[in-house]
Amino acid sequence: MSAQLPTELPACVLRPWSAADRDDLIHEANNRKVWRNMTHTFPHPYTERDADLWLAIAADPGASIQLAIDVDGRAVGGIGAIAGEGIFARTAQFGYWLGEAHWGRGIATAAARALAQRIGREQLFARLEAQVFEWNPPSMRVLEKAGFERQAVLHSAATKDGYLIDTVLYARVFERAGPVG
Repeated sequence: MSAQLPTELPACVLRPWSAADRDDLIHEANNRKVWRNMTHTFPHPYTERDADLWLAIAADPGASIQLAIDVDGRAVGGIGAIAGEGIFARTAQFGYWLGEAHWGRGIATAAARALAQRIGREQLFARLEAQVFEWNPPSMRVLEKAGFERQAVLHSAATKDGYLIDTVLYARVFERAGPVG
């Protein structure tokens, strides 16, 4: 997925990450409030070294998808789908983040809708999954607006920021269970 992907917001596109995004990436990602809603692989503080490592990973994502959320020519967040392996190869872990200054403007929803729709249209995965920390209802609303369904509450499933917390599992299914072929 190399070309730009438009969203319903004219100023917002999804596109591949580039080395030119390094400063924007550090600026937007180095925020405790962003980190607090991310998995253990998202560092804090977010350093130049972290940005360089991420840009190298995003340059060669393999079967996964890693895109920048671009608003008015600046990378303000990221979105992607991490491909499963083995018997889970048709499932991807879906996730996104957005710099705090851009919250509440519909950007995450537009990005999630655009990428999920592209994945379904191109049959890249049969299922997308996203786990959200129970303290993050805004992210749950983003997923719901992007066509994901709440499937389960996973009690005491994660530790983050000194707390043992529940996560809420969302999924968007493009192919129903049955014979493959």
